[in-house]
Amino acid sequence: MYATSGKEQVLILVKALPHVSGNYGETVCCAGVTQDKQWRRQYPIRFRYLKDNKFTRWQWVEYEWRLSKDRRPESRRVVEESIRPLESMKERDRSAFLHSLVLGSTKEAEQRGQSLALIRPHVPKFSWKKKSNEEIVTERHKYAEAVRQLNLFDVNEEMRALEPCPYEFRFSFSTDSGSHNHVCLDWETSATFFKFRLKYGEQAALEKMQKIFGEQYIQKGMVFAMGTHSVHPQWLLLGVIRLDPPPRQGLLPLDD
Repeated sequence: MYATSGKEQVLILVKALPHVSGNYGETVCCAGVTQDKQWRRQYPIRFRYLKDNKFTRWQWVEYEWRLSKDRRPESRRVVEESIRPLESMKERDRSAFLHSLVLGSTKEAEQRGQSLALIRPHVPKFSWKKKSNEEIVTERHKYAEAVRQLNLFDVNEEMRALEPCPYEFRFSFSTDSGSHNHVCLDWETSATFFKFRLKYGEQAALEKMQKIFGEQYIQKGMVFAMGTHSVHPQWLLLGVIRLDPPPRQGLLPLDD
């Protein structure tokens, strides 16, 4: 018999771009893995509503959950007020913990019955495209409408409407099942653009992002967190994660 509620701890790997839903307003799809390496999707999380219990990637969080109406097996409906951020995983421990979860393709994930997966891409290429004025206005309207729907008790000085990112970021890459081209829905990627633009200007921000996501991450090691759409049978690129490849079997570390 399946549990319909409980409490668990999850290492957060995914915080996708905020999405405006008719039922919940502005929400964020989060996902991660449990201590025994089982995938969990936390949705809907009204992330900007959270106060002292906000969390980041690589942080363990504990929460109470109820069974979600979402039929994807990893999905959990989180009791927001129960979220308790814990310690963060050290960088040196990440690859060893996650390497067994890295698959060759989303097709392999489907064969395992998964709707979430880590994929190490082959020959990834990072690119961007400026959104049209119409696209930006439409997104801006949705975010503003989500804020207008807030209960007065939920409103605080930080709850201003989000400003849409003026660029769509993409990755083309190949896996064991073929070639792919995905829009990047990772919130941290867009946040990086805004941070760099404020400090360096728009063109320099894009150049720095190309250096990070198009060169440094590829050289050091990178995986994509992929997840299926809740309605449509398609995979989405939800997270871009810097992750060292596992050490080669049989090789000994070099002496200092």
